[in-house]
Amino acid sequence: MHLIQEEIGIPKIKTQNVGENHVVFNMGPLPTGYGVTLANALRRVLLSSLPGACVTGVKIDGVSHEYSTIKGVKESVLDITLNLKLLELKKSSKEISTITLEAPAKGGEIYAKDIKTTSDIEILNPDLYIATVEKGTKFKMEMQVEKGVGYEPASFRHKKETDAELIILDSVFSPVKKVRYEVEPTRVAQMTNLDKLTLEIKTNGAISPEEALKFSSNVLKSYFDLFNVENIMVEEDYMSDIKSILEKEQEEEQNKPKQESYTPIEILGFSPRTLNALINGGIGSIEQLSQCTESKLSNLRGFGKKALTEVSDALKQRDLSLAED
Repeated sequence: MHLIQEEIGIPKIKTQNVGENHVVFNMGPLPTGYGVTLANALRRVLLSSLPGACVTGVKIDGVSHEYSTIKGVKESVLDITLNLKLLELKKSSKEISTITLEAPAKGGEIYAKDIKTTSDIEILNPDLYIATVEKGTKFKMEMQVEKGVGYEPASFRHKKETDAELIILDSVFSPVKKVRYEVEPTRVAQMTNLDKLTLEIKTNGAISPEEALKFSSNVLKSYFDLFNVENIMVEEDYMSDIKSILEKEQEEEQNKPKQESYTPIEILGFSPRTLNALINGGIGSIEQLSQCTESKLSNLRGFGKKALTEVSDALKQRDLSLAED
Protein backbone atom coordinates (compact mmCIF):
# COMPACT_ATOMS: atom_id res chain seq x y z
CA MET A 1 0.00 0.00 0.00
CA HIS A 2 1.18 3.55 -0.78
CA LEU A 3 3.28 5.19 1.93
CA ILE A 4 0.91 8.17 2.00
CA GLN A 5 -1.80 5.98 3.57
CA GLU A 6 0.08 6.24 6.89
CA GLU A 7 -0.78 9.94 6.90
CA ILE A 8 -4.32 9.85 5.52
CA GLY A 9 -5.36 6.48 7.00
CA ILE A 10 -6.69 3.33 5.32
CA PRO A 11 -9.29 4.03 2.59
CA LYS A 12 -12.85 3.57 3.81
CA ILE A 13 -15.34 1.69 1.63
CA LYS A 14 -19.04 2.57 1.92
CA THR A 15 -21.84 0.80 0.04
CA GLN A 16 -25.17 2.23 -1.06
CA ASN A 17 -27.97 0.02 -2.39
CA VAL A 18 -29.79 1.86 -5.18
CA GLY A 19 -31.91 -1.04 -6.42
CA GLU A 20 -32.15 -4.80 -6.75
CA ASN A 21 -28.64 -6.16 -7.42
CA HIS A 22 -27.49 -2.56 -7.96
CA VAL A 23 -24.88 -1.12 -5.59
CA VAL A 24 -22.68 1.99 -5.52
CA PHE A 25 -19.33 1.66 -3.74
CA ASN A 26 -17.51 4.75 -2.44
CA MET A 27 -13.81 4.42 -1.62
CA GLY A 28 -11.42 7.03 -0.28
CA PRO A 29 -9.21 8.76 0.42
CA LEU A 30 -6.73 7.43 -2.17
CA PRO A 31 -3.39 8.79 -3.40
CA THR A 32 -3.49 10.89 -6.56
CA GLY A 33 -4.15 8.75 -9.63
CA TYR A 34 -5.07 5.61 -7.72
CA GLY A 35 -8.80 6.14 -8.29
CA VAL A 36 -8.46 5.58 -12.04
CA THR A 37 -5.82 2.86 -11.55
CA LEU A 38 -8.07 0.72 -9.35
CA ALA A 39 -11.35 1.48 -11.11
CA ASN A 40 -10.14 0.77 -14.63
CA ALA A 41 -8.57 -2.56 -13.65
CA LEU A 42 -11.66 -3.68 -11.73
CA ARG A 43 -14.02 -2.57 -14.51
CA ARG A 44 -12.18 -4.60 -17.16
CA VAL A 45 -12.32 -7.74 -15.02
CA LEU A 46 -15.96 -7.19 -14.06
CA LEU A 47 -17.02 -6.93 -17.69
CA SER A 48 -14.92 -9.77 -19.07
CA SER A 49 -14.12 -12.41 -16.48
CA LEU A 50 -17.08 -13.13 -14.21
CA PRO A 51 -18.73 -16.57 -14.53
CA GLY A 52 -22.35 -16.79 -15.60
CA ALA A 53 -24.82 -19.01 -17.45
CA CYS A 54 -26.72 -18.67 -20.72
CA VAL A 55 -28.43 -20.66 -23.47
CA THR A 56 -25.75 -21.79 -25.92
CA GLY A 57 -27.84 -23.95 -28.25
CA VAL A 58 -31.45 -24.72 -29.21
CA LYS A 59 -33.21 -27.73 -30.74
CA ILE A 60 -36.77 -27.22 -32.03
CA ASP A 61 -38.83 -30.12 -33.35
CA GLY A 62 -39.02 -29.93 -37.16
CA VAL A 63 -36.49 -27.12 -37.47
CA SER A 64 -33.03 -27.50 -39.04
CA HIS A 65 -31.70 -23.92 -39.07
CA GLU A 66 -32.37 -20.51 -37.50
CA TYR A 67 -33.88 -18.99 -40.66
CA SER A 68 -36.86 -21.34 -40.62
CA THR A 69 -40.48 -20.53 -39.79
CA ILE A 70 -42.80 -22.71 -37.73
CA LYS A 71 -46.43 -23.20 -38.70
CA GLY A 72 -48.70 -21.89 -35.98
CA VAL A 73 -45.97 -19.85 -34.28
CA LYS A 74 -46.04 -16.07 -34.64
CA GLU A 75 -42.27 -15.58 -34.33
CA SER A 76 -39.64 -16.96 -36.69
CA VAL A 77 -36.92 -19.19 -35.28
CA LEU A 78 -34.52 -16.25 -35.48
CA ASP A 79 -36.85 -14.11 -33.35
CA ILE A 80 -37.17 -16.90 -30.78
CA THR A 81 -33.39 -17.31 -30.51
CA LEU A 82 -32.99 -13.55 -30.07
CA ASN A 83 -35.49 -13.70 -27.18
CA LEU A 84 -33.59 -16.60 -25.64
CA LYS A 85 -30.39 -14.55 -25.64
CA LEU A 86 -32.15 -12.26 -23.15
CA LEU A 87 -32.87 -15.16 -20.78
CA GLU A 88 -31.08 -14.61 -17.45
CA LEU A 89 -30.04 -17.77 -15.63
CA LYS A 90 -28.26 -18.81 -12.47
CA LYS A 91 -26.47 -22.16 -12.64
CA SER A 92 -24.75 -23.90 -9.73
CA SER A 93 -22.90 -26.67 -11.61
CA LYS A 94 -20.31 -26.56 -14.40
CA GLU A 95 -21.81 -29.42 -16.41
CA ILE A 96 -23.96 -28.79 -19.49
CA SER A 97 -27.69 -28.96 -18.70
CA THR A 98 -30.80 -29.20 -20.86
CA ILE A 99 -34.03 -27.34 -20.17
CA THR A 100 -37.28 -27.74 -22.16
CA LEU A 101 -40.21 -25.64 -23.27
CA GLU A 102 -43.44 -27.09 -24.63
CA ALA A 103 -46.44 -25.07 -25.73
CA PRO A 104 -49.79 -25.95 -24.10
CA ALA A 105 -52.58 -27.31 -26.31
CA LYS A 106 -54.63 -24.14 -25.79
CA GLY A 107 -51.80 -22.08 -27.27
CA GLY A 108 -51.19 -18.45 -26.36
CA GLU A 109 -48.15 -16.50 -25.22
CA ILE A 110 -45.19 -18.40 -23.80
CA TYR A 111 -42.89 -16.89 -21.19
CA ALA A 112 -39.65 -17.90 -19.49
CA LYS A 113 -41.62 -19.06 -16.44
CA ASP A 114 -43.09 -21.86 -18.63
CA ILE A 115 -39.66 -23.42 -19.12
CA LYS A 116 -39.01 -26.68 -17.26
CA THR A 117 -35.62 -26.38 -15.60
CA THR A 118 -33.27 -28.77 -13.82
CA SER A 119 -32.43 -28.54 -10.11
CA ASP A 120 -29.20 -26.63 -10.73
CA ILE A 121 -30.78 -23.84 -12.83
CA GLU A 122 -32.82 -20.84 -11.72
CA ILE A 123 -34.57 -18.44 -14.13
CA LEU A 124 -33.99 -14.85 -13.00
CA ASN A 125 -36.39 -13.09 -15.39
CA PRO A 126 -39.47 -15.39 -15.54
CA ASP A 127 -41.58 -12.70 -17.26
CA LEU A 128 -39.41 -12.73 -20.39
CA TYR A 129 -41.55 -13.19 -23.52
CA ILE A 130 -40.51 -16.12 -25.74
CA ALA A 131 -43.19 -16.62 -28.44
CA THR A 132 -46.91 -16.81 -29.26
CA VAL A 133 -48.36 -20.14 -30.39
CA GLU A 134 -51.75 -20.83 -32.02
CA LYS A 135 -54.17 -23.28 -30.42
CA GLY A 136 -53.39 -26.90 -31.25
CA THR A 137 -49.86 -26.16 -32.53
CA LYS A 138 -47.22 -28.64 -31.40
CA PHE A 139 -44.19 -26.72 -30.33
CA LYS A 140 -41.37 -28.25 -28.31
CA MET A 141 -37.94 -26.82 -27.76
CA GLU A 142 -34.84 -28.03 -25.93
CA MET A 143 -32.24 -25.52 -24.78
CA GLN A 144 -28.64 -26.28 -23.91
CA VAL A 145 -27.42 -24.26 -20.92
CA GLU A 146 -23.78 -23.84 -20.02
CA LYS A 147 -21.80 -21.93 -17.44
CA GLY A 148 -18.81 -20.00 -18.65
CA VAL A 149 -16.88 -16.74 -18.73
CA GLY A 150 -16.97 -13.77 -21.09
CA TYR A 151 -18.23 -14.01 -24.68
CA GLU A 152 -18.01 -16.87 -27.16
CA PRO A 153 -19.27 -16.42 -30.76
CA ALA A 154 -21.38 -19.08 -32.43
CA SER A 155 -18.80 -19.44 -35.22
CA PHE A 156 -16.25 -20.68 -32.68
CA ARG A 157 -18.67 -23.19 -31.14
CA HIS A 158 -19.66 -24.60 -34.54
CA LYS A 159 -16.20 -26.12 -34.82
CA LYS A 160 -16.70 -28.15 -31.64
CA GLU A 161 -20.39 -29.11 -31.93
CA THR A 162 -21.29 -32.50 -33.46
CA ASP A 163 -25.12 -32.37 -33.18
CA ALA A 164 -26.39 -31.21 -36.60
CA GLU A 165 -29.88 -30.39 -35.26
CA LEU A 166 -28.57 -28.01 -32.60
CA ILE A 167 -28.82 -24.32 -33.49
CA ILE A 168 -25.74 -22.68 -31.98
CA LEU A 169 -26.15 -19.25 -30.34
CA ASP A 170 -23.65 -16.55 -29.48
CA SER A 171 -22.85 -16.99 -25.79
CA VAL A 172 -22.77 -13.99 -23.45
CA PHE A 173 -22.01 -15.48 -20.03
CA SER A 174 -21.33 -12.28 -18.10
CA PRO A 175 -23.85 -11.64 -15.26
CA VAL A 176 -22.79 -7.98 -15.07
CA LYS A 177 -25.21 -5.50 -16.65
CA LYS A 178 -23.49 -2.25 -15.82
CA VAL A 179 -20.17 -0.97 -14.48
CA ARG A 180 -19.52 2.74 -14.12
CA TYR A 181 -16.89 4.64 -12.18
CA GLU A 182 -16.17 8.24 -11.31
CA VAL A 183 -13.11 9.75 -9.65
CA GLU A 184 -13.49 12.99 -7.68
CA PRO A 185 -10.97 15.09 -5.76
CA THR A 186 -11.09 14.91 -1.98
CA ARG A 187 -9.00 16.16 0.91
CA VAL A 188 -7.61 15.15 4.28
CA ALA A 189 -6.46 18.07 6.43
CA GLN A 190 -4.16 20.19 4.20
CA MET A 191 -3.81 17.52 1.48
CA THR A 192 -6.23 18.55 -1.25
CA ASN A 193 -5.02 16.42 -4.19
CA LEU A 194 -6.39 13.03 -3.09
CA ASP A 195 -8.85 10.78 -4.95
CA LYS A 196 -12.31 9.53 -4.06
CA LEU A 197 -13.56 6.59 -6.15
CA THR A 198 -17.25 5.90 -6.87
CA LEU A 199 -17.85 2.50 -8.47
CA GLU A 200 -21.35 1.49 -9.60
CA ILE A 201 -22.10 -2.19 -10.30
CA LYS A 202 -25.34 -3.79 -11.48
CA THR A 203 -25.79 -7.53 -12.06
CA ASN A 204 -28.62 -9.81 -13.18
CA GLY A 205 -28.77 -11.54 -9.78
CA ALA A 206 -26.70 -14.62 -10.63
CA ILE A 207 -24.02 -13.01 -8.48
CA SER A 208 -24.39 -10.01 -6.18
CA PRO A 209 -22.47 -6.76 -6.84
CA GLU A 210 -20.52 -7.32 -3.60
CA GLU A 211 -19.50 -10.85 -4.67
CA ALA A 212 -18.65 -9.61 -8.17
CA LEU A 213 -16.28 -7.02 -6.71
CA LYS A 214 -14.62 -9.60 -4.46
CA PHE A 215 -14.19 -12.02 -7.37
CA SER A 216 -12.63 -9.31 -9.54
CA SER A 217 -10.19 -8.24 -6.83
CA ASN A 218 -9.16 -11.89 -6.32
CA VAL A 219 -8.53 -12.30 -10.06
CA LEU A 220 -6.30 -9.21 -10.14
CA LYS A 221 -4.48 -10.27 -6.98
CA SER A 222 -3.72 -13.70 -8.47
CA TYR A 223 -2.04 -12.06 -11.48
CA PHE A 224 -0.13 -9.49 -9.44
CA ASP A 225 1.20 -12.27 -7.19
CA LEU A 226 2.97 -13.79 -10.22
CA PHE A 227 5.41 -10.87 -10.16
CA ASN A 228 6.38 -11.69 -6.58
CA VAL A 229 5.96 -15.42 -6.00
CA GLU A 230 8.64 -15.34 -3.29
CA ASN A 231 6.64 -12.65 -1.43
CA ILE A 232 9.76 -10.50 -1.02
CA MET A 233 9.26 -6.96 0.27
CA VAL A 234 11.28 -4.42 -1.70
CA GLU A 235 12.03 -1.02 -0.12
CA GLU A 236 9.89 -1.72 2.93
CA ASP A 237 10.49 1.78 4.28
CA TYR A 238 8.44 3.19 1.41
CA MET A 239 5.49 0.83 1.81
CA SER A 240 2.72 1.16 4.38
CA ASP A 241 1.43 -1.86 6.27
CA ILE A 242 -2.33 -2.16 6.86
CA LYS A 243 -1.88 -3.86 10.24
CA SER A 244 0.42 -1.14 11.59
CA ILE A 245 -1.91 1.62 10.33
CA LEU A 246 -4.91 -0.02 12.05
CA GLU A 247 -2.97 -0.37 15.31
CA LYS A 248 -1.95 3.29 15.10
CA GLU A 249 -5.54 4.41 14.47
CA GLN A 250 -6.82 2.32 17.41
CA GLU A 251 -4.15 3.79 19.71
CA GLU A 252 -5.02 7.34 18.65
CA GLU A 253 -8.71 6.65 19.23
CA GLN A 254 -8.01 5.33 22.74
CA ASN A 255 -5.81 8.31 23.63
CA LYS A 256 -8.25 10.79 22.18
CA PRO A 257 -9.71 12.94 24.98
CA LYS A 258 -13.37 12.32 25.59
CA GLN A 259 -15.59 15.15 24.48
CA GLU A 260 -17.39 16.72 27.41
CA SER A 261 -21.14 16.87 27.28
CA TYR A 262 -22.71 20.31 27.01
CA THR A 263 -26.17 20.94 28.45
CA PRO A 264 -27.33 24.56 28.07
CA ILE A 265 -28.22 26.27 31.36
CA GLU A 266 -31.32 27.78 29.74
CA ILE A 267 -33.22 24.55 30.48
CA LEU A 268 -32.92 25.24 34.25
CA GLY A 269 -35.45 28.08 33.97
CA PHE A 270 -33.42 30.82 35.66
CA SER A 271 -34.70 34.36 35.95
CA PRO A 272 -33.36 36.70 33.22
CA ARG A 273 -31.06 38.51 35.70
CA THR A 274 -29.45 35.26 36.94
CA LEU A 275 -29.19 33.80 33.45
CA ASN A 276 -27.51 36.92 32.05
CA ALA A 277 -25.04 37.05 34.95
CA LEU A 278 -23.99 33.43 34.35
CA ILE A 279 -23.67 33.76 30.56
CA ASN A 280 -21.73 37.03 30.84
CA GLY A 281 -19.43 35.21 33.25
CA GLY A 282 -18.66 32.53 30.65
CA ILE A 283 -20.87 29.83 32.18
CA GLY A 284 -23.16 28.43 29.48
CA SER A 285 -23.72 24.80 30.46
CA ILE A 286 -24.92 22.84 33.48
CA GLU A 287 -21.61 20.94 33.47
CA GLN A 288 -19.64 24.21 33.78
CA LEU A 289 -22.02 25.49 36.47
CA SER A 290 -21.64 22.39 38.67
CA GLN A 291 -17.85 22.87 38.61
CA CYS A 292 -18.13 26.42 40.01
CA THR A 293 -17.82 27.28 43.71
CA GLU A 294 -20.03 29.71 45.67
CA SER A 295 -17.21 32.22 45.92
CA LYS A 296 -16.63 32.15 42.15
CA LEU A 297 -20.29 32.78 41.45
CA SER A 298 -20.44 35.57 44.05
CA ASN A 299 -17.69 37.41 42.18
CA LEU A 300 -19.76 37.50 39.00
CA ARG A 301 -21.18 40.90 38.11
CA GLY A 302 -24.87 41.16 39.00
CA PHE A 303 -24.88 37.84 40.87
CA GLY A 304 -26.17 38.13 44.45
CA LYS A 305 -27.41 35.87 47.27
CA LYS A 306 -30.85 35.50 45.66
CA ALA A 307 -29.24 34.26 42.44
CA LEU A 308 -27.02 31.87 44.42
CA THR A 309 -30.07 30.37 46.11
CA GLU A 310 -31.79 30.06 42.74
CA VAL A 311 -28.80 28.19 41.30
CA SER A 312 -28.47 25.85 44.29
CA ASP A 313 -32.16 24.92 44.18
CA ALA A 314 -32.08 24.27 40.41
CA LEU A 315 -29.01 22.01 40.70
CA LYS A 316 -30.52 20.16 43.65
CA GLN A 317 -33.53 19.20 41.54
CA ARG A 318 -31.11 17.40 39.21
CA ASP A 319 -29.17 15.77 42.07
CA LEU A 320 -26.26 18.14 41.44
CA SER A 321 -24.50 20.74 43.56
CA LEU A 322 -21.84 23.43 43.34
CA ALA A 323 -18.20 22.51 43.88
CA GLU A 324 -16.75 23.00 47.34
CA ASP A 325 -14.50 25.99 47.99
